[in-house]
Amino acid sequence: MLKNKLQKYKLILASGSPRRQQFFKDLDLDFEIRLKEIEEIFPPELKAEEITNYLAELKANAFEGELKANEILITSDTIVWHNNKALGKPKDAQDAFEILKSLSNATHQVITSVCFKTPTDSTLIYEVTQVTFNELSDEAIRYYIENYKPFDKAGAYGIQEWIGFVGVSKIEGSYANVMGMPTDKVYEYLSNLA
Repeated sequence: MLKNKLQKYKLILASGSPRRQQFFKDLDLDFEIRLKEIEEIFPPELKAEEITNYLAELKANAFEGELKANEILITSDTIVWHNNKALGKPKDAQDAFEILKSLSNATHQVITSVCFKTPTDSTLIYEVTQVTFNELSDEAIRYYIENYKPFDKAGAYGIQEWIGFVGVSKIEGSYANVMGMPTDKVYEYLSNLA
C-alpha cells in the first residue's frame, strides 16, 4: 500500500541492525542499505531523548551532500534510560550481567529516535516506551546471556527473546520501539510524504 505511494522516493536505511532491516521488510517497503562507520559519542550533559536525537542526527549528517533529490535517508538510535543514565550495548558478559541486574524488579525507558534526511530537509521523531521487569534471578540472567548473547542490544536484552517472555511484566507504549524502531511513527511519517 505505502510502497506504491512512495514510488517517486528511494528509501535508504543507514542501519546494520538486522531487526531494523526486518521491520522495513515487514512494513512492505522497498529500501536500500547504506552504512557508514560513526563513532557514537555524545556530549555528557545530554539526557534521555536528547541523546538518541543527537546520535540519530549525527548518523544522518555523515551523508551530508551525498543524497540525491528523490532519496530519503533514515537513521536511528536506541538507548535504555535507567536511573538517569543511558545504557548502551554491553561491553562483555559481566557488563551484560550488571546491566540486567540493575533492570531487575524495576521500570526503565527505551528511547528510539529516527531521523529522516533529504538533500534539503531533516526531521527527527522519537518514541519513549516504559518497560517493567520482574525480579530476575542471577541464574536466569546468566542463562539468558550464555544462550542469547545480547551484546549487540542496548540494555543487554531483546524483548522478543526468552528474557522478554519470562522477565517483562509490563510495557507501556510501542512494543516495536523496544525492538529498536517505532514502526507506527515511521509509517505515519512516510505516509504523510506520499
